[in-house]
Amino acid sequence: MKILRTPENRFVGLTDYPFKPHYIELDGIRIHYVDEGPTHAKPILLMHGEPSWSYLYRHIIPMLAKNGYRVVAPDLVGFGKSDKPSKKSDHTYRKHVSWIEQWLKKIDLHNITMFCQDWGSLIGLRVAAQNKDRFSRIILSNGGLPAPTLKTKMPKAFKKWRAFSKYSPILPIGKIIQLGTYKTLPKYVIKGYTAPFPRNKYKAGARIFPSLVPMTPDDPETAPNQKAWEIFSKWDIPFLTAFSNKDPITRGGAEIFQRKIPGAKGLNHITIKNAGHFLQEEKGEEISKIIIDFISSSS
Repeated sequence: MKILRTPENRFVGLTDYPFKPHYIELDGIRIHYVDEGPTHAKPILLMHGEPSWSYLYRHIIPMLAKNGYRVVAPDLVGFGKSDKPSKKSDHTYRKHVSWIEQWLKKIDLHNITMFCQDWGSLIGLRVAAQNKDRFSRIILSNGGLPAPTLKTKMPKAFKKWRAFSKYSPILPIGKIIQLGTYKTLPKYVIKGYTAPFPRNKYKAGARIFPSLVPMTPDDPETAPNQKAWEIFSKWDIPFLTAFSNKDPITRGGAEIFQRKIPGAKGLNHITIKNAGHFLQEEKGEEISKIIIDFISSSS
């Protein structure tokens, strides 16, 4: 496996991202994470998706840390400041679950409140199901845990995105983030999202992720996701959904979690208005308040 590492100078001077880098090496791959706030405080785990990185949480991290929490935000392998396996075949759903699970055990987090979105939920929810003793509550936003049956229909918007990422000769990261937000992003923000990818060869993970989403019952990751669903369906962990109303890919996806997870029943689930898929970029203050209030109400 050939591993690429984004040069540090790509991250110099990023606006609103002053965080000290932390690294752990696993299987020859260096994983980067942000770790802010008191070390022994209750941890909040922030899981990003594709093709973003922990930069997505740059406004949320200080708000949570200021309120006395330990805030931890890893960059998935292939994204952000983490190392990037150079071939698409180096990336599998199972490997990414394993990498984050190993990382989580290495830094030894317990009593975790997890906020997860996009691929952060596909990976994060699997890790949580496999490590129940480490998690205290979960907030799911614009994401899911697909375990398709023969009757499952994928949103048209996702099918188009899957085909584009697979066949397009270019993958314009900044434009993708912009298309996934409800407001116009300034150039310096676009620069922040493109920073991890100086050339196309660094984008193997970003390009292949949509194709790794299970879409058929015989996909090798459908069965592990079904097993995770079985665990969640019997788990009374407090489970809140906070989806945005302007995301064509995940809109409507919260209902199955509200219906099937015992810890989701009876909660005041939230619809975040006037935000797109990458709602952290637009609603940082609102999300921070949702997380803090949920911890308070479910402690």
